[in-house]
Amino acid sequence: MALTPRPGIMNIAPYVGGESNLPGQNRVIKLASNESPLGPSPRAMEAYKALASELHRYPDGGAVKLREALAHHHALDAARIVCGAGSDELIGLLVRAYAGPGDEVLYSRHGFLMYPIAAQSVGATPVTAPERELTADIDALLARVTPRTRILFLANPNNPTGSCLPAAEVKRLRDRLAPDVLLVLDAAYAEYVTRPDYEAGAALVERHDNVVMLRTFSKIYGLAALRIGWAYCPPAVADVLNRVRGPFNTAMAAQAAAVAALEDRGHTEKARAHNDRWLPWFSKQVRGLGLVPHPSFGNFVLVEFPAATGGAEKALAFLNGRGVIPRRMAGYGLPDCLRFTIGTAEEMELTVAALREFTGHDREAGRGGTR
Repeated sequence: MALTPRPGIMNIAPYVGGESNLPGQNRVIKLASNESPLGPSPRAMEAYKALASELHRYPDGGAVKLREALAHHHALDAARIVCGAGSDELIGLLVRAYAGPGDEVLYSRHGFLMYPIAAQSVGATPVTAPERELTADIDALLARVTPRTRILFLANPNNPTGSCLPAAEVKRLRDRLAPDVLLVLDAAYAEYVTRPDYEAGAALVERHDNVVMLRTFSKIYGLAALRIGWAYCPPAVADVLNRVRGPFNTAMAAQAAAVAALEDRGHTEKARAHNDRWLPWFSKQVRGLGLVPHPSFGNFVLVEFPAATGGAEKALAFLNGRGVIPRRMAGYGLPDCLRFTIGTAEEMELTVAALREFTGHDREAGRGGTR
């Protein structure tokens, strides 16, 4: 008898990350993975390098120093923090711990693809709720809750749409959920949000027993290669996660670099200021080219390509030919869109120049039009 995986595993569409290389291109502008254009803090790099001679040692399985640093930085309870190999691992651990065959995992229509992948991996059924103008609809989510719903994932801000819900709406969602439904607030892009009515989720975690907040060091802190994330949980959920996670699930160098990154507040502010400048600039430029940039509270912009422009696939091929790699969005149910990370100043200017060429606006400029 042939070896076969558990039923349902082969129905999972594997997650495909953003491309990094283009054949035949000497220089590539990678805008596909929402990475920080400023890179990691110099302090984080030094902390990483300092542990080169300690690679034969196991890391601290409890990530004590990192949890204490996070607690100090965010004014949280260190005992409620669980660290993981990126928030991706924590998503998988939560689903493994709280869902299984016959259960449902609910999320917004254009939510992060790891939610359905994690659900299917344990035999649970992923369920989506429609959005309103590419924004999570609280009433639609609540309407999809059934007695089989075990977890509701809400990315806020959402990837890939960039939309963001105010704290009052998230609270309304929590208040109308049954106590046996776990609300997971995925706040991977929280550090980029400056709107006054936003709250990443820690306040709800401290008031309720069925809310978890997820965060990551992969975005504004520029530590994507080290795979380091964390969850803020009710005590009972933290206890469960610590029972199911691997004993050494975060590397020693990753923990040290993350602590140093938290301490370098100046570098974080510089990354936020860069995004605050170039995200609206890029959105304005592409809007002027007849494209549709959707409002974003992250470090990326979802751009819609109307049929008159030739569409997103034609734009992707053209941009790739110019060395620019945005993210294809068909897998998220957005075939007319591409997602662009906010890169360096030079990268954004070159990308706009390529888009201007694609839309024909460079020819208009050559005839005396405005640029």
